[in-house]
Amino acid sequence: MLAHIPMERGTLGKWLKAGDVEQGGWQPTETGAPQGGIISPALCNLTLEGLEQTLKEKFAPTQRIGKQTQVHLVRYADDFLITSRTRELVVEEVKPVGARFLAERGLELSPTKTRITHITEGVDFLGTNIRKYDGKLLIKPSKKSVKQVRKKITTVLKRNLHAGVEKLVGMLNPIITGWANYQRPWMSKETFQRVDHEINRKVWGWAQRKHPTKSCGWLKPKYFSASATRSGESGQTRTQSDGKKQTIRLAKAQATPIRRHVKIRQAANPYDPAWETYFEARAGQQMAEDLQGRRKLVQLWMEQKGRCPMCDQQITKATGWNLHHLHG
Repeated sequence: MLAHIPMERGTLGKWLKAGDVEQGGWQPTETGAPQGGIISPALCNLTLEGLEQTLKEKFAPTQRIGKQTQVHLVRYADDFLITSRTRELVVEEVKPVGARFLAERGLELSPTKTRITHITEGVDFLGTNIRKYDGKLLIKPSKKSVKQVRKKITTVLKRNLHAGVEKLVGMLNPIITGWANYQRPWMSKETFQRVDHEINRKVWGWAQRKHPTKSCGWLKPKYFSASATRSGESGQTRTQSDGKKQTIRLAKAQATPIRRHVKIRQAANPYDPAWETYFEARAGQQMAEDLQGRRKLVQLWMEQKGRCPMCDQQITKATGWNLHHLHG
C-alpha cells in the first residue's frame, strides 16, 4: 500500500497503525483493517486507483475499431466489473493485465467470485442483475438481493412472535424502505410488487401463529384494518389517549417511486472551487426530490421571505434556487 497508494506516505503509515477505539478503549492495529470498518472501503479505493487508467492505456481505441473503446471498468470499493468486446479479449489480455496490476499491490483475483459471462446471460453486481433482453439492456434487483431481504423479514417475524404491532412494524419498516431506496434507480417495479406480496403473506402467517385459535375473520380486521388498506396493506388502527385515531402501517416497497440515478461527472472534484456550482446544483436537485429536502427548502424560502438574501430578487419556480455557502 505504501508503495502504490497515491497519497503522502508518512500520513498513510500513521493511519494504518493508528488502531481503533471501541467502547472507550483503544486497541492497537496488529494486521490489516477491520472488516466493514470505515477505513476499509477507503483503502480499497486508494489501492485500486490507477486500474482504470491502466486499462485505458493498454486497450485504447484503434483505427481498426474506430473510436470505440475496447474495455470499460466499473468499480465500487474492491468490487469491479470489466466489460469487453469479445470473450477472447477478456481471457487472453484483460484478465492478465488486471492480475498483474493487483499482484503489484499484494492482491489477487478471487477464483470463486471472478466470472466471465456474456451480457445476454447477465451478471450480478452490487445487488443488481445486469442483462440484455433482445438487445435491450435492463438492470433489475438480483435474485440474491431479493432473497436476502426476504430472509431478514422472516428472521424478524420469527424472533418477535409475541411482539406488539407497533414494535414489529418499527423493526420491519427500516428493512423494507432501506432495501427499496437502494433498488429504486433500476427496473424494480415488478420486483417490488412480488416482494410486497411475499411480505404480506409472511405477516399473515405471523398473525396466525400469534393467535392459533382465532379465525381469519377475526385476524383480518385486527391486522389488516380497512382504514389502513391500500389493496390489502398491512396495518392496524388504534385510538390514542386524546381520542384521535392512529394508523400503524407496514411500509410497501412498491410505494417507493422509481427514480433514475444521475451519474457524477468523472472529473468532478468536491474540493475544487471550480466545481462548486456543479455540486450545489446536484444538492439542490436531490433536496427537491426528497420530502425532507422539500420541507427544508420551504423553510428557507419562508425565512428569507421569498427573496434572495444577496440580490433581493424574488425567488419563484421560474427563477429556481441555488444553494450557496456564505462567508462573512
